[in-house]
Amino acid sequence: MPDECRAPREVCANRASDAKGIATDRTREEADSQHPDTTHHASHRTLEQKIADAGPSNQRINPHVLSNAFYDLGKTGEVLERQEANGCWLYLSTAPSALVQSRFADQLALWNLTQDGRLTLRIGQTLEIAVYRAMLPQRCYKFLGAYLDLHEHDDKTLYRKEEPPAALDGNSLGDRRFDFVLATSIAGWVGVEVKNKREWMYPGNKDIRDLLAKALTVDAVPVLIARRIPFVTFRLLSPCGLIIHQTYNQLYPWSEMDLAAKLREKTLLGYHDIRVGNDPDERLKKFLVTNLPKILPAARSRFEEHRDLLEAYARGNMPYKEFAARIRRRQKGVDEDHDLEEEGDDFDYE
Repeated sequence: MPDECRAPREVCANRASDAKGIATDRTREEADSQHPDTTHHASHRTLEQKIADAGPSNQRINPHVLSNAFYDLGKTGEVLERQEANGCWLYLSTAPSALVQSRFADQLALWNLTQDGRLTLRIGQTLEIAVYRAMLPQRCYKFLGAYLDLHEHDDKTLYRKEEPPAALDGNSLGDRRFDFVLATSIAGWVGVEVKNKREWMYPGNKDIRDLLAKALTVDAVPVLIARRIPFVTFRLLSPCGLIIHQTYNQLYPWSEMDLAAKLREKTLLGYHDIRVGNDPDERLKKFLVTNLPKILPAARSRFEEHRDLLEAYARGNMPYKEFAARIRRRQKGVDEDHDLEEEGDDFDYE
């Protein structure tokens, strides 16, 4: 039976089942100890990279589906899991133990380098600086937040940043800050958050909820710039006024060029999207200089229209499922308290 002849919830269930099947097959393939190009033993982040980011477009599966596939493979004993160095690692139960241990040692040594707090701070700055550089030439909006010593030393050490203010129009964020604050005559204040992480940014992610809470506190349109953002985040939060930009790359400092090359190796962690340097690419420049000023007025209107639901969700007073359902119903212009009939939910990732 074609999808258009099925009930919405049945369609969603079938599509979810198909995606989970692909996720299961690709996980087995990536962990196959007989395959010369696989890691044989991989972290969750590596499998996300190989299955969610890479491969044929019709074979890419979002991380929440992958997590469910990992869980099912673990329940059957086909895949084993180990926790180490703040990471979760998977391998087939049939893989030779000597090979698993050898591959694990190689990957863990590299993984530990990426977890160094001094490095992660510099990685965070790298994308922030790219955003800062991209905004400098434009004249469509004013912005607060600046890097003051970019020409005084290289990126082996942290640069000095002038943070944007915590209080806007008398509304205070306390000890919290946006990465940058923008202002336009039509949209008013705009709060920009920049996340240069491996993690995909789902609607329930603490960073997103914190961004929304800060935006509500100072009445600023929220903007999120991050490496990867799944469709569900766009689908749920764009209609609420959140402006989203995916970079598709994680930026590393120039001084970590050798480390970046090792991280890209497909038989190690396989982070093929990493690039080095803090210069903005053309996509980021187009977003910040051309697209953002155009879409801010409409985003402001959507933000105001959904402020009540955003307040309840961001402050922890409304669970995700209720928030998602109310957003869906409001978009359809129906009673927000309940569904008249069973509905498939594009927002269900939990």
